[in-house]
Order: sequence, then C-alpha cells, then structure tokens
Amino acid sequence: MIDATGRPQSVLVLGGASEIALAVVARIVPGRCRTVLLAGRPSERLDAAAKAALAAGADVVETIPFDTTDLAGNPAVIDDVFTRFGDVDLVLAAAGMLGDQDELESDPRAAAELITTNFTGLAAALLACAGRMKAQGHGRIVVLSSVAGDRPRKANYIYGSTKSGLDAFAQGLGDSLVGTGVGVTVVRPGFVVGRMTEGMDPAPFATTPEQVADAVVAGIASGADVVYAPPVLRWVFAVMRQLPRAVWRRMPG
Repeated sequence: MIDATGRPQSVLVLGGASEIALAVVARIVPGRCRTVLLAGRPSERLDAAAKAALAAGADVVETIPFDTTDLAGNPAVIDDVFTRFGDVDLVLAAAGMLGDQDELESDPRAAAELITTNFTGLAAALLACAGRMKAQGHGRIVVLSSVAGDRPRKANYIYGSTKSGLDAFAQGLGDSLVGTGVGVTVVRPGFVVGRMTEGMDPAPFATTPEQVADAVVAGIASGADVVYAPPVLRWVFAVMRQLPRAVWRRMPG
C-alpha cells in the first residue's frame, strides 16, 4: 500500500526499459518500494533496467514479456502479474515511441503501429490494471503523456494525437475511479533530452528523464491529477491552446 508520505511498496512498469521509468524506479526503491515488475519487449535494455533496480535495493525484480500491440494477449499478462504478486501499489504507464513524422505519413501501417503502441494498446492494458486495482481497493496509476498532446502541431500530429488520446483516456479513467481508492496521475513532460530524442534540437523548457522522474514522485506523493514537467509548461500551454489556428499552423517544427 502507498503510505501516508506517498511511497509505494510495489510497482508495475508498462514499458520497463523507458529512461523515465528507470529514473522513477531509482527514486522509489531506496524509499519503500521492494517489488519492481518491468513489463516490456525482451531486450538488453530491459535486462539492464532489472539489474539497476536490484542494485538500487529492490528485493524482488522481474522482467515480464509485454508488447502494447498484443491486444489479445495483454489482459492475461496483467491478470497473471496481479495473481502472482498480489496487490500492486503503483502502475507506471511509460511505454511509447516517437517515430519520424515524414516516415509515418508515408507509411500508414507504421503509423497504425505507433498509434496502437502509444494509445489503444496501452489504454486497453490500463483498463485491465484498473480493474484489478479496483478489486484490491487501493493504488495509483501514473500515465506518461506529453505536452505534445495538449495541442498537436502539424510537425508531430501523429505522435501528438496519440498523446492527446491517451491523456483524455487517463483523465476519464481517473474520474471513473473516484471513490474506489485508486487514483490516476497524468504527467505531461515537455521535450525530454534522452534516447528517444537523440539528434534533435531541444525545444524551449527542455527537461531530462531525471527531472521528469522527480515530478512523477512528487505527483504520487501529493495525489495530483495532472503534473507538468517542468511546471512552467502548465502556463505556457494555457496560452498556446488559445492561439488562433492560423497562427498555430505557422508554429515551427
């Protein structure tokens, strides 16, 4: 159970090789988190994430084969996790891919895979998690969204639309869980300097996986519904959402 100071004892990460997820685990394990379950596509990065969690002090660490595009198989994966490990205090939805806008526009199948990975498949997995957490009567779901979903630009509208969809889904899920003991926190980072954005020019107010992780941990502790990283982006996008569409279309890529 998450204690009064917001420290979970167990975490299930959907997208266990994510840099942000790694940074979150590095922060919560030295506190009270003893069980770390890393769900993701089998890879050296996922194995490395498991070793890092053990090195940080976790008692139980397991990697779980999980692919958000496996719509038929994922509910069983989620059920197996909760059945074998019992209550899970925290679910961190960190799976996702950025993709190249030009390539996605010319390859609808690749675009569909990105949409399934970032939104539809992840949303379905979160429904399975929410059902089990409702039954246990406590917990928190943290969904890594993006400011790109606040108002997608023409330069990233495919990726941005997946984050818009996931963000809206997560907010509705949170509203539906009020009174069950389960909460949802949506985290909206700006440009994150890391593996996914390697080679790209950082946008204004760029952040790092470690800084986003700090925001995640603070959001868990406070029970916040929505967290921006860095916080100034809350006010930046409050303005951006109001720009006339003709002006928005001229926003640089």
